[in-house]
Amino acid sequence: MQMVRGTGRGKSRRVLEVKEITINDMTLMPCAPGVCQECAVNHPAEYPHNQQSLYYQMKFNKEHGRWPTWADAMAHCSDEMKAFWVEELRKRGVEVSA
Repeated sequence: MQMVRGTGRGKSRRVLEVKEITINDMTLMPCAPGVCQECAVNHPAEYPHNQQSLYYQMKFNKEHGRWPTWADAMAHCSDEMKAFWVEELRKRGVEVSA
C-alpha cells in the first residue's frame, strides 16, 4: 500500500511504502514467568484477565478469531466476582454484555 505525505501548500510530496501485516503473520512471544499466562498481568487467579492487555487481545484473537470482551476476560470467574467487576466497570462507563 502506498501513502502520500506532505501534500499541503509548499510541501514536497513523499510516497511511503507501507507493508500491511495480518495477525496470522505475527508471532506472539511467551509472556514472563510468574504472571498470568493468558493476559501477561500479575493478578490473582480468581480475578478476570486484563481485557486491555495487548498480549491477551492478540492471544485471544489468534485462538478465537475475534477480539475479547470483558465478558470473555471474566468467563472463568465466580458469579460474585463477575457481578463485582460488571458493577465497577459500569461505574466507569463500560457496559459488559453477556
